[in-house]
Formats: sequence, structure tokens, C-alpha cells
Amino acid sequence: MVFTSVDAFYDEYLSQVVRRRVDGVYLAWCADWWRHAEAIARIAALWRAFEYLRHDAALGMTHWWLHHADPHLAVLMDPRTGPFALCTGPEGHSEGIGPLPGNPSPPEMWDHPAFSLYATDPQEPGGS
Repeated sequence: MVFTSVDAFYDEYLSQVVRRRVDGVYLAWCADWWRHAEAIARIAALWRAFEYLRHDAALGMTHWWLHHADPHLAVLMDPRTGPFALCTGPEGHSEGIGPLPGNPSPPEMWDHPAFSLYATDPQEPGGS
């Protein structure tokens, strides 16, 4: 591994390589990115993908940029719908965005095989 943690990946690589004019109109960011659950999840995914893809000397990094970094950064930096939409610049962290709404689903809804990780139940005879 090049980076030993998400924090190291962000501090030593991502924040140094990705340079944008963050104005809150076209792009948003929060200096306290680590206080946003979605940002942590996305940056952790970027870190894991980076560590895996860096071993492909020919196409690994272009794949990482096009299929991982660019889409995640576009979502993170979206000033209207991203996790930093209510943050205002380097000092303006906001907790204003709550979780997605959701009501409990009926348990029987998930009994259909379409919602199973297995084609058959591994506990049944003939299962994997």
C-alpha cells in the first residue's frame, strides 16, 4: 500500500493533486470533509480503488481517474446536491443535510429470489 489510511490518502495525494477553484456556485467543498459520512465513504472507496488499480502500470491510473475519481468528485463537489452543498468555503462546515427519508419495509418483500445473493439457499439441499 502506498497510503496507510483514508486520511493519509486525502492529505498526501488527493488534496495535493486535485486542484479546483471552489466557489460554492459551481463547485463546493468542506475543509472538514471528514465530518460528512458520504464524503468519508466516497473518499475511502477512492483510496481502495487507487491502491488496487495502481498495480496496473498500463491502464490502472487512467481507469481510476475516469471510472472512480471523476464520478465521485463530481458528486462530492456538486454545489446543489452534494454533501457539501450547505458548507460555505474553507471555514463554513454545516451539518444541515440529514439522511435520506425511509420507512421500514415489510420483511416479506425481501423473500423473493431477486433480492438474494444466492441462486438457492446455501442451507438447503442442492444449495452452494
